[in-house]
Amino acid sequence: MSSNEKFSVFLQIAKELNAINIIPLLMGSVGLEIVTKRNWDASDLDIHVPGDSRGWEAPAETALHNWQDIMSIMEQLGYELIDLHEHEFRKNDISVEFGIVDTLPDFAGIQLNELEVHSTEGIEYYLLSAEQYLAVYEASSKDSYRAENNNFKDLEKIKYLKGICGALQ
Repeated sequence: MSSNEKFSVFLQIAKELNAINIIPLLMGSVGLEIVTKRNWDASDLDIHVPGDSRGWEAPAETALHNWQDIMSIMEQLGYELIDLHEHEFRKNDISVEFGIVDTLPDFAGIQLNELEVHSTEGIEYYLLSAEQYLAVYEASSKDSYRAENNNFKDLEKIKYLKGICGALQ
């Protein structure tokens, strides 16, 4: 599935989230591709929504606000919950994982009031800037799990983002 197709899937989910007054944040490689106009071979969709700022320390069943509504939306769209701890759903060849937007300030120093709302076809969502993506990937590169499982891709993104962020200043 191409990144454009993944973004279309994101918009479909975001539209349903908007209907329950959630403006989701598109994270991960799909969001980075929108910002940089470069293919990062996104393997899944990462969507952050409001939740418990303790992140992984919060019980999985209550970590995301509106979790029951989100599960209902995903099931209505034909997705199956495959990992409660990761809040991961799967449908055919696409994986959608939900994270907690409220962890951004402590994790990467990004204040929620600094997030920019975007709109496509009337569907609202947040998207990080290149500088904010750099902060997220630098913070992620210090995480032992990501360092072991995704380090090369993250280091490549950090190098690229440092280059374009430096050019923007």
